[in-house]
This record gives sequence, C-alpha cells and structure tokens, in this order.
Amino acid sequence: MNPSESDARTHTDSATTHPKKRVYGRRLGRPMHAARLRTLESLLPALQIPLELLCEDAKLDPASLFPNLKNSAKIHFEIGFGSGEHLHYLMKEFPHDIFIGAEPYINGMTAFLKEFETPPDNLRVHMDDALMVLNSLEDHSVDCLYILNPDPWPKSRHHKRRIVSEENLKVFARVLKPGGMMLQTTDVDELAEWMLAQTLQNPDFEWLAETPADWVTPPNGWMATRYETKGKQAGRVQKYLVFKRI
Repeated sequence: MNPSESDARTHTDSATTHPKKRVYGRRLGRPMHAARLRTLESLLPALQIPLELLCEDAKLDPASLFPNLKNSAKIHFEIGFGSGEHLHYLMKEFPHDIFIGAEPYINGMTAFLKEFETPPDNLRVHMDDALMVLNSLEDHSVDCLYILNPDPWPKSRHHKRRIVSEENLKVFARVLKPGGMMLQTTDVDELAEWMLAQTLQNPDFEWLAETPADWVTPPNGWMATRYETKGKQAGRVQKYLVFKRI
C-alpha cells in the first residue's frame, strides 16, 4: 500500500464509524496526489457534519449547522455529488443559499474540495451515505433535493441498493418542505423507468412533466456536467424527472 492509499484509508475509516453501513463498492479509486490529500486534510474537518450529530432521529435542524447564516436561506441537498460540478454551479448561482452534499467516494470529495481556497460558510459535506444525514434531519427542513445520475445497479439482485426506492422516498418526502423540489436524472433508460415508477407510487410527490418531451428537456438554467456530456456523446439520452413535494 502506498502512502496516498494509507492516508486516504484513514479518512475513510474516520467517516464510517457509524453503526449503519449502506455504501457498497470501493471508497477509493486511483491513488491521490499529495496535493489532493492536503486538501482533504485542510478542508474536510472544517466542512464535514460531525458524526455525533447524525443520530438518525429526525431531530437535526440543518440551520444549526450554519450558525452565522440567516435561517431564511433556502437549503439544497445533493445526494452523491460525484466530483461536485453541479454543486459548485448551484453555489455560484445562489450564493446566499445553504448547501449540503453527501459523497461517499474519496476521489469525488477531493475533486470537489480542491476548488475552494477556504471553507465556505454556506456548505457542509458528508463523506458517507447520504441517508445518515437525511434520517437525522428534521421534518420539512430541505427546499431542494438532487439525485443526479445515481449508480444504476443493473443486476436484479442489486436493485435494493438503488437510491430511489420505496423506503428512501419516504425519507425524501419527510425532509422536503411542502412545495419543495426533487430532481432526479439518469441516462440509463431502465433506471429512468424505475425511478419514475417508484416515485409516482409515493402519494407525497407530483411529477411536473406536462408533455412527453419534458422528461428529456433539462430544467431552465441547467448546467450539463462532464459525465452528462460524455453520455450524450456516446449516444445516451439524459432524462430529467422533476417532482414537487405535495
């Protein structure tokens, strides 16, 4: 094991001490350069949500994580933000809002954090399963929820690992404010059908599509990530599923 992998594993261990383990697959991809590790060491401690607050008891007020900001700010939560392109875009578009992002993979977290020189006041992150945070948040405490190009888990025996599921949708509905928005995207046709069917079965969500073209039309002001662009170049069609919390 090289030093980069050893140091990164230390960070992984510190982020997975919670008794509920729901992240599958490797947490670390290719070995990281020393600069990436320094970024992780300098910024992650200041931005990560303390594990002792993640009791999964639906009592955590997200505004309490941002004591220096106005409680009236909108709260955005992105599940599995990858390298953080979309989250960076949102932070630039809405500089006065509050952002929470969960990404279990170390390479993605470091790619996201390296764009910051100092820890932003309006950002908190979690390098593990997003459900640990969502289960901890108070009812009706999030304005916007994003699930962008999640792992499709194509094998039937792995479908229970998909982030959009009957059980998880109950959590999403609980934490979203009435009128809050949930955006799901994927370029995997079978997964798009799965996510739509699962969400429509939940009575707390309304699908906002009005025409067949709506689910292949990006929302206003949409920024395509490199992953999305690469998929389009390969001939895949991105689906955009926009739901409102009733």
